[in-house]
Amino acid sequence: MSQMTNQMTNQMTSQMTRQMTRQAAPHFLPAATHSYLERAAESLREAITSTSVPERYAHAHVSALRATAALLAARAQPTPARRTRQKNAWVLLAEVAPELGEWAAFFAAGADKRAAAESGSRRAVTEREADDLVRDADQFLALVETSLGLTEHLPFRVA
Repeated sequence: MSQMTNQMTNQMTSQMTRQMTRQAAPHFLPAATHSYLERAAESLREAITSTSVPERYAHAHVSALRATAALLAARAQPTPARRTRQKNAWVLLAEVAPELGEWAAFFAAGADKRAAAESGSRRAVTEREADDLVRDADQFLALVETSLGLTEHLPFRVA
């Protein structure tokens, strides 16, 4: 019985160790991670304060992209220099953090709308879509922060 318990304990310990090494402690996070998180929060503040609907949408989407960059900076492992097809941030997010795969798909689906909004199209997104994306980007940023072992920011107030 004790041998079985020891085996289970060793197995659980090795699983926890692997998981902890994948998710760096906050004091071991690269400086780039902290920088991207601050830039994500800044983009989110710009989205909230913008009076232009397309700008609000674009800033919120960029906030999510920067939060993704922070997570990738912390967790992604370099690959050998062989020629492989480049992947966008959303594909990499789903690979590096499978638990955020639905978020990756959600934000990837909004990339074309963001591009249209950034190009000045007034019909690219509705006010409701922009407001919803601001709330979603805020929630996503908090999720990324907690997945990195950080305390999540206080939610921004969205009108």
